[in-house]
This record gives sequence, C-alpha cells and structure tokens, in this order.
Amino acid sequence: MNICLFTADEIDNPLPLRDERARHIVKILHKKTGDTFSAGVIGGMAGKALITNISSGEEGGAIRFSFTPETDGKELSPLTLIVGFPRPIQLKRLLRDVAGLGASHIFLTGTELGEKSYMQSSLVERGAAYKMLLDGSAQAGSTHVPCLSLHETLAECIAAADKERAIKIALDNVNAPLSLTAFLSEKKSEKLFPCPVIAAIGSERGWTDAERARFENCGYTRCSMGERILRTETAATAAASIILAEMGILG
Repeated sequence: MNICLFTADEIDNPLPLRDERARHIVKILHKKTGDTFSAGVIGGMAGKALITNISSGEEGGAIRFSFTPETDGKELSPLTLIVGFPRPIQLKRLLRDVAGLGASHIFLTGTELGEKSYMQSSLVERGAAYKMLLDGSAQAGSTHVPCLSLHETLAECIAAADKERAIKIALDNVNAPLSLTAFLSEKKSEKLFPCPVIAAIGSERGWTDAERARFENCGYTRCSMGERILRTETAATAAASIILAEMGILG
C-alpha cells in the first residue's frame, strides 16, 4: 500500500484504529502525531495527510488527520481489457495487477470454452473484486480505480466495450496474422497513439473459431504474444504492459 485511499466522506473524519488502513499507518509505517502519510480521495486528488492526534479509548481509538490535496492522483490510461472469466484465484491476481498498471476498464465475459461455474463465483458479488482493484491502485500510488463490468456473452461484451476510433486487439496464439509488438509498432508509426486501445484475452482454453470470426467482424486484429500458452492473468498483465509501453505510458 503506497497510498491510503479514502472515500470523500471518510477524508474529513477520524479513522478508527481497528481499520486496516489505520493498522498500516501505525504498525507498518510507524507513524505518530505530527507525521505525514500519502493519502488520496478515491477518484479524486492525492496528497499528504498530517496526523493531528492518535487517540485511544473505549471505542478503540482513532487517527485524526488533515488532508492537503496536491496532484491528480495518477489518472488511468485509455486501455480497456476484455477478459474471459478465469478461475477466481486467478481473477484476484489479474484485477490487482491490471489496476496497478492503470487500465481504465475491465470487462469480464463468459466465453464458449470458458468454465461456466467461474461466472457464479461470489468474488464479484461480495465486493472482493473491487477490493482487489482498490489494492492494485493503492500499490501504484493512484487514487483512480478501474471500472469493472460483467457480461454473460462475448457478443454482449464487445458491444458494451466498443469505443469510437479505438485500436482493437484480440490476443490469440492460434494462427494470429501478427505479433502484438509488430502490430503496435505499426500503429505507433502511424502516430495513432494516444488513442484508446481495447485488448481481449481469452479464458484458459482460448477462443473458438466462431469467436475469432466475431472479433474480426467487429474490427479487431488478432495478435499473438508468442507460442507459449499463458495463464489468463499472466497474458492480461503481459499484454497490458506491452501495450502501455508502446503507448508511451510505461517507461
């Protein structure tokens, strides 16, 4: 956690010592009255919080602080990811890592070869998915959290994710006509960045021929990242990193 994130309501109120963020401030950062720590409003400004008092008492105590906004909190990048539903444990890692990289929107979708039971996971319903996004943003020192959308079918997902003038990529390790790096280099030479990019990553068993045809009919270019078969969360993180680097956002 490289920044403590608060809602707009929380930023002006005492932080109970039983709160996970308070424990981090006191136990991990070893902060005391008069010290400052990095803080920000979710979806808003980042800055410094000055600890004015750390109290104890029957209610368990609280940290009182004053917040001074300083920066925009590292805005999200114009990168949208479409991801075939992975295993719940993979989904946790995926959400945290792509949030840390600064993707703006993640669309989770059912696919023809994907395991249907993954879509019934309580991970999203119970708010654990949002917590992973929040953790990834805090790790990156950002106040901005990616949007998360769920769709039962790929057709529905593609329609919802569509953006005007976006570069559209479907990652595929089966007979893809171009490598991802070659395709991005071509777009970079055409000076198309920083236009939005939509990148689709399949579930564990990849795409069917019907899904490949759907992508192509919707203006997506199929690209590969080599011959190795990657886990969904690894492919998503690698693809996002490569795309953001070519966009000039990483490095």
